[in-house]
This record gives sequence, C-alpha cells and structure tokens, in this order.
Amino acid sequence: MTDDCFNEKAARILRDCAQILRQQNANPFRVNAYLRATQTLESLSEDVRDILRDQGIDGLRQLPFIGRGLAASIAEIARTGRLSQLERLHGEAEPELVFQTVPGIGPSTARAIHDILHVETLEALEVAAHDGRLATLRGIGPRRAAAIRSNLAALLGRAGTARDRVTGKVPSVELLLDVDREYRDKVADNSLPKIAPRRFNPEGQAWLPILHTDRQDWHFTALFSNTARAHELHRTDDWLVVYFSGGDHCEGQHTIVTETHGPMKGKRVVRGREAECRQLLLK
Repeated sequence: MTDDCFNEKAARILRDCAQILRQQNANPFRVNAYLRATQTLESLSEDVRDILRDQGIDGLRQLPFIGRGLAASIAEIARTGRLSQLERLHGEAEPELVFQTVPGIGPSTARAIHDILHVETLEALEVAAHDGRLATLRGIGPRRAAAIRSNLAALLGRAGTARDRVTGKVPSVELLLDVDREYRDKVADNSLPKIAPRRFNPEGQAWLPILHTDRQDWHFTALFSNTARAHELHRTDDWLVVYFSGGDHCEGQHTIVTETHGPMKGKRVVRGREAECRQLLLK
C-alpha cells in the first residue's frame, strides 16, 4: 500500500461516517468536522501513519481540523484497518472482535467482557480495567487486569487518560439520564431514524432506533442494547447504551437500565453510578 492509499482509505472511512451521521440527523457541526478531517488527510503529502509512528496522537492533533477524537479514530484505522464508530453507525459493530486485538484477551474473555460488563469499546474497556470491574471477571484477577491495562494504554496511545475518566471527567448522571429521557420519548413517538444491526437480525431489518444529541459540550449517541445478554433477559427495549465524547473530555460509554431491586427499584439508573443516581433522586 502506498502512502497516498492509506490516507485515502482513512479519508473514505471518515467521509462515510459524515454521510451516515447526516442521514441520522446528527449535529451538522459534527458532520462537518468529519468532512474537514477528510480534506486534511487527502491534502497530506506524507503517510499519516508516519506522523503517528514518529509523533503519536499529539502529532496528529497538530494537523488542521484534527482534534482529539478524530486523531484517535485515525489511529484506530491505522492499527486495525477499521473504525468501530463507523460500524456502530451501521449497526454492525462486533465488540468481541475488537477486544481480541488486545494482547491477553481471547474469544471467551472478549465475550465475557461484552456480555457481563456490557462494555462495547476499547475506551470503555480501559475504564473497566482501571475501576476494578475487569478484575472481577472469572479468570482475570488483578495481575491479568494490570497487564491488559498496560496493553490498552499502548494500543490507545494515551496512558493515564483512563484514570482521568474514572476520577470524574465524564458526563454527569443528570446529563446521561436526560439523554435517556429524550431517547425513550422519541422512541415512543417513532421519531428516530432506525438502523439494521447485524447481530440477532437475520432478516436485515432496520429496527434499532438511534439518537444523536448534544448536552453542554458533550455529544451523545444512544441506542438500545443489542447484546446477547439483553436478548436473553428480554431487555432489548430497556437497556440503553450511551456513547459520549466532547472537546478535550474523554470518550466512552455508559449503560442505563431500569433498576429491578433495592431502593431504586423501577427507576432509571446509570450502571456503575447508582450512588450518584440516588443522590440525584434525593435533590
């Protein structure tokens, strides 16, 4: 592959993201951000992978119209030849395959991460590796979790950011629950565009509603969970996966569910942040 070919491939993937986001009624500024990034890639005289190799993510961020999120996307394309964001927009994401690109994670562990921890992205896996959830999986433990943390830091090229996310640089539960309300209201009104997920959809029908919305300086993408566990427990119209990104903030995801026991029974809660949800309810 020549230098120009990779830049063109990355630009094509980002352009596809822009086109799908436009079709899904995403914020026009976000659509334009992808389009400006494609222009930057197409105008480069050197292979963007050389910049990544020599200068890392920071080198990509020095390019015109390439912010933190887009730099991470280009790095993912360079590393894997694909972009999980585009696959999510298509409804074709296969998180288990993405997790297996991390040294130390095989098929069974990847499946457990996805189905038990409800993690969908490497960024969210990085958080789970730092906040202790990964180590709770059978066969992982603290030592193996530490090794996976180290491998994730090398893959993502941004050591330390997971700790920042765990210590609070994430959207508030109030924002997340507001996104949850908007999604569920619009599902009830049948006003959201729908995508055709590849998993558990042999007929290829477009049935899964998707929402793009903004709160403060955060961008959110929300859709019902289409995991094996959600299908097994008949929660495909309850469990909501919310992806978030914004400015110099982190990127990641949370799952919002209806609590089935305890003092929050019947209430919508953000998994892993139940205490904050209780405090919000008491306000």
